[in-house]
Amino acid sequence: MPAGPRATAESVPISDVELDDDFWTPRVETNREVTIAHQYDQLEANGCLANFRRVARGATADETSGGQEGDSSGEDGAFEGPMFIDSDAYKWLEAASYVLATGEEPDLRERVNEVIELLADAQEDDGYLHTYFQLVEPEMKWTNLAVMHELYCAGHLIEAAVAHYRATGSEGLLDVARAFADHIDRQFGPDGQNGVPGHEEIELALVKLYRVTGEERYLDLAEYFVDARGQDPSPLADELANVEEIAGADFVHHGQTAAEGARNHFLRDGEYDGSYAQDHLPLREQETVEGHAVRAMYFYTGVTSLLQERDDEELWTAIQRLWENMTTKRMYVTGGIGSEHEHEGFTEDYDLPNDTAYAETCAAIGSIFWNHRLFELTAERDYADLIERTLYNGFLAGVSVSGDRFFYVNPLETTGDHHRKEWFYVACCPPNAARLLASLERYIYARGTDGETLYVNQFVGSSIETELGEDTVALTQSTAMPWEGETNIKFTHDDPGAFELRVRIPEWVTNVEATVNGETIAETNVPSASDDYLSVERTWEAGDEVALSFSQPVEVLAADPRVRDDAGRVAVRRGPLVYCVEDADHSVPVETLAVSDPDDFDPDPEHDPDLLGGTTVLRGEGTASDLDTWTDSLYRSVDRVNRTETEIVAIPYFAWDNREDGAMTVWIPTT
Repeated sequence: MPAGPRATAESVPISDVELDDDFWTPRVETNREVTIAHQYDQLEANGCLANFRRVARGATADETSGGQEGDSSGEDGAFEGPMFIDSDAYKWLEAASYVLATGEEPDLRERVNEVIELLADAQEDDGYLHTYFQLVEPEMKWTNLAVMHELYCAGHLIEAAVAHYRATGSEGLLDVARAFADHIDRQFGPDGQNGVPGHEEIELALVKLYRVTGEERYLDLAEYFVDARGQDPSPLADELANVEEIAGADFVHHGQTAAEGARNHFLRDGEYDGSYAQDHLPLREQETVEGHAVRAMYFYTGVTSLLQERDDEELWTAIQRLWENMTTKRMYVTGGIGSEHEHEGFTEDYDLPNDTAYAETCAAIGSIFWNHRLFELTAERDYADLIERTLYNGFLAGVSVSGDRFFYVNPLETTGDHHRKEWFYVACCPPNAARLLASLERYIYARGTDGETLYVNQFVGSSIETELGEDTVALTQSTAMPWEGETNIKFTHDDPGAFELRVRIPEWVTNVEATVNGETIAETNVPSASDDYLSVERTWEAGDEVALSFSQPVEVLAADPRVRDDAGRVAVRRGPLVYCVEDADHSVPVETLAVSDPDDFDPDPEHDPDLLGGTTVLRGEGTASDLDTWTDSLYRSVDRVNRTETEIVAIPYFAWDNREDGAMTVWIPTT
């Protein structure tokens, strides 16, 4: 995907990258072969596509009700699903389009074309497309932006259309998206309705649409939505004052009407509080990440995309400030974000409970999107580091090894009653996970916008052939990551090319050795900030090889003491992977386990090729409380607590809940 003119780097197109990785390729293939098909079946079973068919055949509001949550009355029945169910189809289309960009899939292509034709048939003559309003409240369009998700769904349609156009060159879906975008452009802006989406998404999508069409008005509209947010008075507050008289007042969602939901999220002590939707202040004045985590990530992604196009130092300062707050005070060790269930989002600094963590899979995905745009803007390692941490931990835990079960919520501790599901009433996470896995290629390599720099950001076995300035660059990356820190890069292009190769040195590395054609070029302990990338500038020829060896020591981590839920506990990390302990690996309950001395806790890595498709586990010595001695009392003196030595076995966090039921924790108590 091209970046803007103010960007320092841009992703290598996914069609220029071919994966061949022991760790990621099986997961991407499962996504291609299992997940995409499974999710299409769910779109059929849960009414998403049926809604479009009802609109296309001309069903009227009198024939539909929309008042029953989760109605499944069939092709001729009521509107089905939540008001934003259209977006599930759009994200599925985006994921499928990425698959089409990297291989021939004739059956999938035919199915995609059928869905695109369905959307075109359902679209109104003026470009409008949102099945809830078309079926249930056609006279109430654009009256409840806070809750009803019209602009959110439009954004996902645009993203799908851009992905499909880039993958296939076909303009069918792009025409649908442009018609809807044009409708929105006529509806909103300085000369139209004053409004902002309750759930951000349209902003980042409009920047994508601008980049494939060159239409400046789409970029202007994105900027309008960014600047209109957080103003006083807020158009969302005006809606809330009349919430019983606008769209969705009687629509039941999550057991409450849309009106009740709006009050729950946007009122505090009876007064409007827009922090849930980042509408409490103009972004330039915001100091902390607030509100619904997915909304925030999509918003910041849109703003950072805009910053790649237009100079705004004040906006850039705010984005940096918010990133700093999130990563140093409001983020889990897994890269997960959003600690509160009620609002699916942020609360206060250092409020990071483990058993009640929300850490929505979509929020982790949104963080990857945001950090990807930040890397493109700056080419700084910190953002690629956080992509890696979130990709392997906060995100990957959201998808089962089988590819057909998903987490919406990702706690860091559970008693054994939290499991992945095949679908959800609010099904944003499964197709979101599918579109990320289907586009994994875009996060591995980047080209400097100077035409003279090639970045290797993620260690994923793959080959690329791409244009860099006036040269064609081709290479193959072979790696043992994440299990071992060995990576080899071999150039295969026909003609020599002079450019700078920049290979990320991950933040978890304590020492690195690197050679070019067998000659040592780097051998250092604890790289300094200036060593965040291994940089080699030369004329690269076919057969040239760069070999890197990273240390992957087991790290025992402590949390900031202000994170009260982690006091007296440690977590374990090796390389990019955060580990956890599960009942499945122990003869005693997980809640009885403890580490006696964190300074001496040094578990050994052991690769088990038969465990969950091949997994490196960590084995170390710990202790367990003897539960048999607690039968006569609930509390006792510590000198009467009996503990026995036991082995602690830790598995990667992403792999938990793929075996039998049982408790799990990331943070292990100390004694």
